[in-house]
Amino acid sequence: MNAISESDIRRACLPAPDPLKSARGSIRSGQPPMSVAEILAEIERIADLPLSRSETLPAQAYTSQEFFDWEIDNLFKNDWICLGHVSQIPSIGDFLNVEVLGEPVVVVRDKENGINVLSRVCPHRAMDIMPPGFGYDGHGPAEAKEGEPGCGHTRFLLCPYHFWTFELDGKLKACAEMGQAEGFNRDEWGLRSFRSEVWNGFVFVNLDGTAPRTVAEQYATLSDQVAPWLIDDMVMVAQNEWDCAFNWKILTENFMESYHHAGAHSKTLQPMMPARDTWTEEEKPFHIRCHLPMKEELRAEIRAIDEEGRHWETYPPIATLPENERLEWGLVLGYPLFTFVLTGDSVIWYRILPMGPDHLKLLTTILVPRSTTEDPNFEEMNQVATQAAIDFHLEDMEVCMAVQRGLFTAGYQRGRLSHLEMPIWLIQRFLAARGRGTWPTMDRPGAPSQKA
Repeated sequence: MNAISESDIRRACLPAPDPLKSARGSIRSGQPPMSVAEILAEIERIADLPLSRSETLPAQAYTSQEFFDWEIDNLFKNDWICLGHVSQIPSIGDFLNVEVLGEPVVVVRDKENGINVLSRVCPHRAMDIMPPGFGYDGHGPAEAKEGEPGCGHTRFLLCPYHFWTFELDGKLKACAEMGQAEGFNRDEWGLRSFRSEVWNGFVFVNLDGTAPRTVAEQYATLSDQVAPWLIDDMVMVAQNEWDCAFNWKILTENFMESYHHAGAHSKTLQPMMPARDTWTEEEKPFHIRCHLPMKEELRAEIRAIDEEGRHWETYPPIATLPENERLEWGLVLGYPLFTFVLTGDSVIWYRILPMGPDHLKLLTTILVPRSTTEDPNFEEMNQVATQAAIDFHLEDMEVCMAVQRGLFTAGYQRGRLSHLEMPIWLIQRFLAARGRGTWPTMDRPGAPSQKA
């Protein structure tokens, strides 16, 4: 039997017309409807259970448009969302186009070397100043960067509708034929700027401007943990776009729990990092950290290869890492959507952009130290690493899509969680805390680490 190809899985995971869709366009669910209040009450009940008695969420938490709308207002718009890494826009005039929660934005490096997150909506007539394809061919300075989704370079920002022109910081530079508009002041008509910050090289945006903490304050504890990787000086060397017909929580839960190594990753990750050996740190207000130790036989093999002057990893190992960090993978979820993997030779970052209760846009990436890109064998190493990342992600895509479909069926049954799925239980406790208007551990005792 032929193996399922990447194109087969991508096609299966695309949002597409479905025979179960009603005339209103929503998928008919085999589960009874629940209000947002009922879903939150059930999440609260589940989150208060001990890990040993933990359960899965109701299907409606993954399928309800009303609950997804609640999440937009209470999890996403009022918090920090990671859009990119500074290495994607290294030079003045470099930009990154992203659509986040319905907002078309451009992340751009200005003439003062600052990084701005600007609305792409022209204040004149609401035109997207850089629609897909970067405007009309031959009618603007913007040029796309080959192989880097959404990235390009420009001298200024130009609206293709009436050629209103904006500086790289969003200020209106020129607008022809506006001299007869009474009271018109060019200084008042720049592109809207969103609150943004850079943390360890990652660019974050807070869409409604109400996040109560800076990114640095929110991830202060996490900063100490990731410091040995020197992520702010890393370079993004691989990017892959995915259109996914499943809920953002399905992807995040799958990303953070390693119980499925024994199933979905039985031939890729399980032989390296057995599920039974993985563990999760104590509960924290703003992030989850999990540890995936390599099995002892593999650790011994890596040490022996080191003694021969070679390296086991695809890329050269990161020189600043202590041995215990090099010989395991670290999974991180910074609430609500900031997900990445710390490995011995790279950082794997996922940009998750929810689009609906059963739809998200995903960018999977690999970041490596700048010195790695100078290795004479870098191109060959990068091809191997990129394909390996795609291969194990395809295993995840297939199961995530199947789970989303299962949640719409009458046959769906609420399950019980393994202790190896502690991250899922912590995500539930995060959702419950946000429903109460707070964050985990701030009004409830925090859960202990799984390792003394």
